[in-house]
Amino acid sequence: MANNLPIPPKENISVGAFVTGASQVTFRAWAPWVKTLSVEILSPQPEIVAMEPRPFGYWETTVSNIGAGSRYQFILHDKLKRPDPASRFQPEGVHGPSEVIDPASFHWTDQEWSGLRLQDYIIYELHPGTFTPEGTFEAIIPYLTYLRDEIGMTAIELMPVAQFPGSRNWGYDGTYLYATQNSYGGPIGLQRLIDACHTAGLAVILDVVYNHLGPEGNYWGDFGPFFTDHYRTPWGSAINFDGAHSDAVRDIIIANAVYWTRDFHIDALRLDAVHGIFDASVSHILKDIRDAVHAAAKQDGRSVWVIAESDLNDVKLITPSLKGGYSLDAQWNDDFHHALHAFVTGERQGYYQDFGTLNHVATAFRKHFVYSGQYSQYRHRRHGNSAAHCLPSQFIVFTQNHDQIGNRAQGDRLSTLIQPAAQQVLTAAVLLSPFIPLLFMGEEYGERAPFHYFIDHGDQGLVEAVRKGRLAEFKPFGWKNISDPYAVETFDSSRLAPADLRDETQRRLTIWTKQLIALRKRHPSLGTGTKGQQIRVWENPEKTVLTVSRRIPGYPPMLIILGFNDQPTLLKMTHPKGQWTLLLDNNNPEYSMNAADRPSPAPETLDLQGTKPSLSLPAFPVWVYQER
Repeated sequence: MANNLPIPPKENISVGAFVTGASQVTFRAWAPWVKTLSVEILSPQPEIVAMEPRPFGYWETTVSNIGAGSRYQFILHDKLKRPDPASRFQPEGVHGPSEVIDPASFHWTDQEWSGLRLQDYIIYELHPGTFTPEGTFEAIIPYLTYLRDEIGMTAIELMPVAQFPGSRNWGYDGTYLYATQNSYGGPIGLQRLIDACHTAGLAVILDVVYNHLGPEGNYWGDFGPFFTDHYRTPWGSAINFDGAHSDAVRDIIIANAVYWTRDFHIDALRLDAVHGIFDASVSHILKDIRDAVHAAAKQDGRSVWVIAESDLNDVKLITPSLKGGYSLDAQWNDDFHHALHAFVTGERQGYYQDFGTLNHVATAFRKHFVYSGQYSQYRHRRHGNSAAHCLPSQFIVFTQNHDQIGNRAQGDRLSTLIQPAAQQVLTAAVLLSPFIPLLFMGEEYGERAPFHYFIDHGDQGLVEAVRKGRLAEFKPFGWKNISDPYAVETFDSSRLAPADLRDETQRRLTIWTKQLIALRKRHPSLGTGTKGQQIRVWENPEKTVLTVSRRIPGYPPMLIILGFNDQPTLLKMTHPKGQWTLLLDNNNPEYSMNAADRPSPAPETLDLQGTKPSLSLPAFPVWVYQER
């Protein structure tokens, strides 16, 4: 017998509330598990309207005499009242009614903005709730000139903004994929921030979470099989990307990615923890997200990028689809962080036990991943595959980010763990690397305030579960004294300190960061490595010094000396050949951290053609030379 069932549409079906005319709103929901579904209009005039079933579990209706600003909720089975899980705005939080918005009504002024090349990104990651005293999107706008001109950043990355419980959260407990956090300023606030960023010439990356949703205010499961028990993530049930009824789930997620880039002009998406996304479909959801985002961006004449965070060390993410990969534009590289952090701090707990030598740092520069199939003591198995053939422009690197600070017992930053001079070396390692660099808010000046993990759940059972979960997470590190994630003080202490409280050391670190970024921008051989770039790395374990040679065809080669030595030392230079002129020395009086010791400055020139000189290195030197 022929199968006469309708065929699922090829185009993604968007769900939610849409302004479709003057005083007219169309409501569309995916609810294959319900027998009846109605929309209850709460304002301006109360009204209950039955929704009509459509194929494949969709429901739809159009209501007149309402528009943007109207509030509503759904009624399932004629009795169960729920917010719209695809709501675009939750003004009263995760349990309150949904509000109709019209993203197209915003007056954009960025018509001339088409985005930046990914290789030109210098990323500043920030948490909207703690970056400013106000903790809102619009409060960030006055700082954009500082980020662009006083530091040199080219892009900001926002931690997740999807509606989460309460007013303080990292954002990874978001439960409304489309709704912009109310306490940050909602959708209008986000649009104003992005428009201002583009006016300032800054790209905007948005961190989105497609591996799980938070537990509180999560109503998707009342409507249909949005989740699956076939897989488990560290954060709860996995999203159903490949089981029964998964076509609609995939459509919702793909449409969400396009929503942020099209309706909010986001320039890049950072996909959180894709190792928690499970999909055995013929076409993986990550590839489908990338394809949809790129297609929408092409239609709009813009450059939009899709970047993955993963701890798998798997280049399949960035391998072209014709070669069996997912064709994403770039991915996070935790190995670069782990190698530098373990080597400089001496920490060997948890995953740091796999790192700790200068060779690990050198390998990260040479081959991108440190672990490309070797045995990992931490994981008790082989880990990763080779990335040596990949372009450096496909990797994001850092020495600090929200995870690597906030997932410590006390949220302590590197500025409280190492000397300022050592921090100069780490900052240089990131900003002069061939990869796309990222700084975490406050890192540019050595912020000392912690950045904790914090929550504001209304369910005390969940609060206790988070407390216990944090203790279990920190057990491999031996950390027991943990800040209470629910305490208001934990959140308040995570705010950046006011600029007028910064001391001389922080002022010098700010200048140092600006100098490094300016050097990176001025000299292509110090920028993000693309096709044809050459990099060579020599390590001197005895002296704990790394020498890096970088060259981009058509431009002068660069020589970088990164000293991790905490005492002055003598280094015999045997490479690379050439005659070199000094461009940067971190013992310049303007930003030196060794000013009281008056160390010998770097030689103005180096002649490595014949006799190899011995260099007198101060503690923690950063010397940059250009070939004459």
